[in-house]
Amino acid sequence: MNTAGPYTEFWRRFRKNRLALAGGVVVLALFAVSFLAPWLSPYDPAFIDVKSVLEGPSRAHPFGTDNLGRDVLSRMIWGSRISLKVGFVAVGIATVIGMVLGALAGYYGRWVDAVIMRFVDLMLCFPAFFLILAVIAILEPSIWNIMIVIGVTGWMGVARLIRAEFLTLKSREFVLAARAAGANDGRIIFLHILPNALAPILVSATLGVAGAILTESALSFLGIGVQPPTPSWGNILTEGKDNISIAWWLSLYPGLAILVTVLGYNLLGEGIRDSLDPRLKV
Repeated sequence: MNTAGPYTEFWRRFRKNRLALAGGVVVLALFAVSFLAPWLSPYDPAFIDVKSVLEGPSRAHPFGTDNLGRDVLSRMIWGSRISLKVGFVAVGIATVIGMVLGALAGYYGRWVDAVIMRFVDLMLCFPAFFLILAVIAILEPSIWNIMIVIGVTGWMGVARLIRAEFLTLKSREFVLAARAAGANDGRIIFLHILPNALAPILVSATLGVAGAILTESALSFLGIGVQPPTPSWGNILTEGKDNISIAWWLSLYPGLAILVTVLGYNLLGEGIRDSLDPRLKV
């Protein structure tokens, strides 16, 4: 008989998944790099050196320099902070909106469910990236606008997940007991049902961070995301596009950073999902 607690069982299953562990290592490394950026960065990311314009990788500049002589490695290290900030703030906004609307739809049902889910369907009719482009084109390009817009346009999947969990949990014995004890709807929703519905949200949020980082990089690449001189992997790629024939390093290194980061979050999210899936328990 297996007497291990849920957290012990989760860790036991998670650590057997080597790809998930690799994703976790990538995510932890990204956190470490962004936190230690002032100490890891060999140069000031905004320092312009006209004598070192478009220098290739060397001992002085391992990732080369850009068209203003700025050290690419330093800009990528500081750019990791932008990626983490955009990913977590945008996903946090999307998660809060999705949890509230999904909980209301799943708990109350009937016309509340119908109205909220039709709104979800309406939002899903619009291609998310083009909707973000339209809003950013109207607003002033800034990191805060990007985070808010990505979050406000990315909550629909979370709402659907939470609604499905609430439809399953609201008829369970512990909810009926709380209602019989006189607990109001708000207490039942946020203190009794929601804590038991967070497992799929953890998976969705982990995968959502990867999507938010990718979206921010695409917006910055198009010139309507994070604006120079603030370093971002996307705007470093833009400089690489303009000098692709003579400065391959400006495209290769930030492209690899985006690839590895997004892959790491996806592997971590998939591993968490597999470890939490009761159908896979033995």
